[in-house]
Amino acid sequence: MTQFDKRNLSMMMDFYEMTMANGYFENDMKCKKVVFDVFYRENPDGGGFAIFAGLEQVIEYVENLRFDEDDIEYFRSQNIFSDKFLNYLKDFRFKGDIVALPEGTVMYPNEPIVTVIAPVIDAQLIETAILAQINHQSLIATKARRIVYSAEGRAVSDFGARRAHNMDAATYGARAAYIGGVVGTATVTAGQMFNIPVSGTMAHSWIMLYGDEYEAFKRYAEVYPDASVFLVDTYDVVHSGVPNAIKVAKEVLEPMGKRLKGVRIDSGDLAYLSKKIRKMLDNAGLSDCKIIVSNSLDEFTITSLLHQGAAIDSFGVGERLITAKSQPVFGGVYKLAAVEENGEFIPRMKVSENIEKITNPGQKEVYRIYDSTNHAVADLITLAGEKVDMSLPYRYIDPKKPWKNRFFENCTAKNLRKLYVKDGKRVEKLPALSEIRDYVKKQLDEEIWDEEQRFENPHTHYLDMSPTYYELKMSLLHETKRQHEE
Repeated sequence: MTQFDKRNLSMMMDFYEMTMANGYFENDMKCKKVVFDVFYRENPDGGGFAIFAGLEQVIEYVENLRFDEDDIEYFRSQNIFSDKFLNYLKDFRFKGDIVALPEGTVMYPNEPIVTVIAPVIDAQLIETAILAQINHQSLIATKARRIVYSAEGRAVSDFGARRAHNMDAATYGARAAYIGGVVGTATVTAGQMFNIPVSGTMAHSWIMLYGDEYEAFKRYAEVYPDASVFLVDTYDVVHSGVPNAIKVAKEVLEPMGKRLKGVRIDSGDLAYLSKKIRKMLDNAGLSDCKIIVSNSLDEFTITSLLHQGAAIDSFGVGERLITAKSQPVFGGVYKLAAVEENGEFIPRMKVSENIEKITNPGQKEVYRIYDSTNHAVADLITLAGEKVDMSLPYRYIDPKKPWKNRFFENCTAKNLRKLYVKDGKRVEKLPALSEIRDYVKKQLDEEIWDEEQRFENPHTHYLDMSPTYYELKMSLLHETKRQHEE
């Protein structure tokens, strides 16, 4: 098998999903329905929120989930699965429902971002693939948003492919970064697959090949007179690169009626050099020429550069974006929340010595609560189907301070999640990637408090519970504890 062979991504699973599925089949439980929730426990980098991404790929995965003869023979070679179960896999198709936040939703820890309601085998087999897509893309989208925020309106582009963990990480990472707000990518597969704007000019090798820097710039300008951006740090930025760029602008581009679009630096003291370059360009009558910088940037280095007064127009961000270097694990999990018994879903709950690992049981809804200025003040978990009436003061429970009597007043509530897959079939039209990106920006510009978006000690977005739901969780917690102490 080579990297160019067509892969069956249905096989992208942990082996224990197959051992459990075979066990369920052998115990005649393949038709038993269950509810699984996807959620995460903390925001990356100590931030105030995360961005939900990867839903489109999850839906594509479950729509195409199937096993061919080679897959089944591979499982047979493990000498652990029954022939009846392997025969069952030949015609297997996902038959469940998926409820989720719209892709691009600003989300918070411990709320269900995706819920799978399906026969137990169906629900178990998709665990790893769902988590792989959502954990990766949500991580990169969130990191990209932080970097874009730090740039204070300046353009940020994804330059990360060559430092990504593999080809898929580069391609889908670029997709997630675009959701998070970057203006484009240098990764051609992402541009082709997702219609993301692509950009790219030259590497140091172009200049080194010609030997003479002026000649290299001249040749490039002649080929791309409408898109000339020169990399000016191959030899000496101040004494060679920028003077040669200015010379080509004057001697080659301007006689053609063209302007030098930009210069890029990829090394050195970016704050000092950018200010020096700006003066040189302005003195040469090139005040419209943009300064682009790259070289191991992230939200912290960009913030520092701008605080130093760097004269930078846009940023190319690579390794620290595409790998989310400062915290490269998102931490989403997939936990059982309910099991169908006699036609009714009975809540299930994971109990742990670590309080943060106690799960929220049962079927539930997630509402976002808005004040009179349309700012989001909290999220609210309720029982599935529970009525949320905000026409009067609405009593809620803060699970961290349940003894306090608290109310939402003069607020509105929006149910955040939608049904995207019903009986294995897509039932909700998915938005274009540009629409997802715009949705992220709209939420952060209009609904999410600035205090939640700062990097240092961001305001905590509260996850509250309806009294009915809180009572269910506490009663189940006490009952589970009692049963295991007996």
